[in-house]
Amino acid sequence: MSRDFSSSIFETETINLSGTQERIVRGGRDLFDKLPEAFKDLKQIGVIGWGSQGPAQAQNLRDSLEGTDVKVKIGLRPGSASVEDAEAAGFTEGNGTLGEMYQVITESDLVLFLISDAAQAENYQAVFDRLKPGATLGLSHGFLLGHMNTQGAKWPDNVNVIAVCPKGMGPSVRRLYEQGKEVNGAGINASFAVEQDVDGKATDIALGWSVALGAPFTFQTTMEDEYKSDIYGERGILLGAVHGIVESLYRRFTFQGMSEEDAFNESCESITGPISSIISKQGILAVYEGLDDAGKAEFKKAYCAAYHPAAEVLLEIYDEVASGNEINSVVMAGKRFEKYPMGEIDGTRTWEVGKAVRAKRVEGEIPLNAFTAGVYCATMVAQCDVLADNGHAWSEIANESVIEAVDSLNPYMHFKGVSYMIDNCSTTARLGARKWAPRFDYMITQIGYVAIDNGSDLDEKVFDALLTHDIHPVLKTCAELRPSVDISLSE
Repeated sequence: MSRDFSSSIFETETINLSGTQERIVRGGRDLFDKLPEAFKDLKQIGVIGWGSQGPAQAQNLRDSLEGTDVKVKIGLRPGSASVEDAEAAGFTEGNGTLGEMYQVITESDLVLFLISDAAQAENYQAVFDRLKPGATLGLSHGFLLGHMNTQGAKWPDNVNVIAVCPKGMGPSVRRLYEQGKEVNGAGINASFAVEQDVDGKATDIALGWSVALGAPFTFQTTMEDEYKSDIYGERGILLGAVHGIVESLYRRFTFQGMSEEDAFNESCESITGPISSIISKQGILAVYEGLDDAGKAEFKKAYCAAYHPAAEVLLEIYDEVASGNEINSVVMAGKRFEKYPMGEIDGTRTWEVGKAVRAKRVEGEIPLNAFTAGVYCATMVAQCDVLADNGHAWSEIANESVIEAVDSLNPYMHFKGVSYMIDNCSTTARLGARKWAPRFDYMITQIGYVAIDNGSDLDEKVFDALLTHDIHPVLKTCAELRPSVDISLSE
């Protein structure tokens, strides 16, 4: 696809990502005065749903549009358990900012359809039937398109269809926006897509939406590329893989004679602390380059052993997502919830020990374990390779495989454990992490660690490829666009 979009309102710029030219829009609060022009035909934005993204997006939009004539109104089902939370955030029937879901859809000019993916699959036709002619339907995930493709369904032909997809969980979108009140440009990067433009205004509406959410930079994708990379990524290094990696490393370290607390420090704390921090500011290769000679040898061994087992699972995940199988599995899982609700994922000894470790953590004393770094970085780069082999843009690869992991998600696991990270995400993400984390644990343990312990020959070519990988200059360019603040979490 062409990534040379234009806007009559927001300034665009071209960046070079490993030889590929992509256009982006830098965000910032200094652009909020352009929002009335971008939204000049909108009287009301209806935010439908109050799950992971709904609260963050509704509040960010409301705050960014303060002083304009554009109203942000929440639409919920009658009797929804989320009514109290919405009211606590200032959205009430009394001030006209809270209403019944379908009524809000009927009266809104921009409808942000943010209910769970499984619920979207069940209710999309009823939503389509209630959209005003000329309205704009907004999504923050391409899941619905993936489901519609399996059903042979089409968008209504008299509305714009756009997507703005923050590269982080909803709570991160809100938290960094709030921090951005002190530092201009703090926020979560977002991709945007224009699936259908009936009036020539869809691109500017999408960019306005992204700017209003606080995105430091916005890059273009397609809705199909978005759902493939997003659903894939959260099953991979963003959520599922990192969970499986930690479980496998913790178990390996305790088997090798480490104390339980040391094993947690050398596995989970090492990933969510120094490894994530270095990748965020300096890139993946800097993790390796900062090690001493012994550490570099340990990193290389772990990297070479873990790369192929991780890549095999990642390739399987991509195929499952692209074929529609993974989307169908989410829809079917939703129908099983009444009998088997979503289970807990932090009850193992690993995460019980983690509570004690976090209680007495000293940030500057968290170790950077070279073996852990090798396993984690191998999985991260393998994820990048699968996306690149399938034609995804580097902006999307970097955000879905690296930036979202270290800047948005891992800080939540660092703060309060794996469930706090995964279960603050969408139902689709939560299901995927639970499904695929055991596969990463199994493959890396059964193939990668066994190869090391048996003294088998390892494929050193994958490590040689790491040293000159295209992701490194991509991350360097993205780091220049990075907001200057790190997400800060507190009780």
